[in-house]
Amino acid sequence: MASPVAAMDFDEILKEIGEFGRYQRVNYLLICLPVLFAAANSLSYVFTAGIPKYRCHIDECEVQDQTQYQTDWLDHAIPGTRNNHGYFTPVDMCRRYAPNSTANNWQPWEHPESQWKETQECNPSLFLTEQTQRCQQFVYEFGEYTIVQEWQLTCKENTWKLAFVGTTHFAGLVIGTALFGYLADRFGRKYVFLFCTIFMGITGIGQALAWDYISFLIFALLNAVGTSGVYPLAFIIGVEMVGPRKREMTSIVLNYFYAVGEALVGFAAWLLTDWKHLQLALSIPPLFFVIYVWLVPESVRWLLARNEHEKAGAIIRRAAHVNQRELSLELMASFKQQNLNATDKQQLSSDQEQRQIWASVKQVFGSHSLIWRYTLLLFIWAVNAIVFYGLSLNSTNLSGNKYLNFALVCLIEIPGYSLAWLCLRKLGRRLALSGSLLLCAVTCAASGYLTSGQNWLIITLFLIGKLGITSSFAVIYTYTAEMMPTVIRSGGVGVMSTFARFGAMLAPFVPLLGTYYEPLPMLLFGGTSMLAGLLSLLLPETFHKKLPDTVADAIMLGSKMKLNNENVNNCIDSQQNESII
Repeated sequence: MASPVAAMDFDEILKEIGEFGRYQRVNYLLICLPVLFAAANSLSYVFTAGIPKYRCHIDECEVQDQTQYQTDWLDHAIPGTRNNHGYFTPVDMCRRYAPNSTANNWQPWEHPESQWKETQECNPSLFLTEQTQRCQQFVYEFGEYTIVQEWQLTCKENTWKLAFVGTTHFAGLVIGTALFGYLADRFGRKYVFLFCTIFMGITGIGQALAWDYISFLIFALLNAVGTSGVYPLAFIIGVEMVGPRKREMTSIVLNYFYAVGEALVGFAAWLLTDWKHLQLALSIPPLFFVIYVWLVPESVRWLLARNEHEKAGAIIRRAAHVNQRELSLELMASFKQQNLNATDKQQLSSDQEQRQIWASVKQVFGSHSLIWRYTLLLFIWAVNAIVFYGLSLNSTNLSGNKYLNFALVCLIEIPGYSLAWLCLRKLGRRLALSGSLLLCAVTCAASGYLTSGQNWLIITLFLIGKLGITSSFAVIYTYTAEMMPTVIRSGGVGVMSTFARFGAMLAPFVPLLGTYYEPLPMLLFGGTSMLAGLLSLLLPETFHKKLPDTVADAIMLGSKMKLNNENVNNCIDSQQNESII
């Protein structure tokens, strides 16, 4: 049987070939590029299914083909308010004041435009301000064209359809994250990663070509399924290809790419105001990543965990050559022996490989310490998702250009990831996670009471809260991956991410609590972040420790070598019986 140190000693191999040499840097950049488009596709629905500004068309005052969204007479015809800059906002985009039947029955379309301008003004006498009525025609603010205009999804009775696009998106993420995590452990990181990227591009194009609302929803669901696998698998590949001292760097820089990809949606939507053009611009480029079949290598850790030592050895020798490093004679001899041992055994059949994964899962459920640890992680992941997406959904409420605001709120994640990187290096994983959550908790709770009439304070607390929860989200990915055994690492991170998506599905409903008590949404964000931050202190530290390759290794984390011998022996015996490395 192949020695179990084969995968465990990969950290030692990395020290010889370089923990983050030229070979790793090039491949890391390659896997980061699809993440840009995964981030963009994950948020494109914010604008493709966004609600443009519109109001009732007033037959008494304007001609159908010669309308302007903002005019001086809107106060007479539509219930609404004007801000300090004179910008009119209707109270209800689908209601107007009832016409005054006793007033002059003149209609603008019955006269030439020049005669109308000379003889008629849109004055208050034309309307009964004590009565309102539903309108059937609308005037849209110039420039933005979404599925609202495409399929007439106007007024309150259709608002749920637009919100349901987001729900469908998260449903697709739930399906995909767990599915592709398992498939990556089963069939390899590389090919599942590429499948998700190409599938994301194809289904995104399908969204742009959708012929009605239902077909748009179907393609949105499929697109989310594909999108869900790109970032987690890129993260796993990135973590597994570098040495212990570079893991936090690779995970944080990957998040920089994700934040930039999110911000690109805002800038792209600003330039491409037609939703179809926007969706195509975000979906066609991922198809070109098919060339990664020949450019990106498989994860060496995954190959070693599958006893595919010959393939792993070829990649290691290639990396050493590109990094201009020479492998020691001791390592080469050891690796050849592992190859010999591997060839003495028949290749694992598909059934045996499947038993290998599920045997590890059974061992996890047989350990009380791991059940408790992973339950805490599930809760912390859910809190991260609820607060992160809850704050993100409120970003469009900030004053100013919504496209620029959206991009800036996405880009504020980069300082958040930088904070996570700094904390990971200086404080370790546990304190970095707890501190980030507590920072978010304090600012969210404070904003529930201290923002009345203070716009600058609203924005400041909002951004600090987003920065804190962004830092927490970055840390939890690295922290979780370092607590999972190699054989189920992708699946484990996928399960955590899937559970987080269920939390994200609740985020759109949290702001509704403000109708009962105005500070309640922010207090809920603050309270849950506070609880998650305190509970995270109960997790073991993984800073500068080898990645656990077996369930026994995972149990050992945080035990300070004081592990019950019976539990260790049971794990080892079970691994031997199931042919687990």
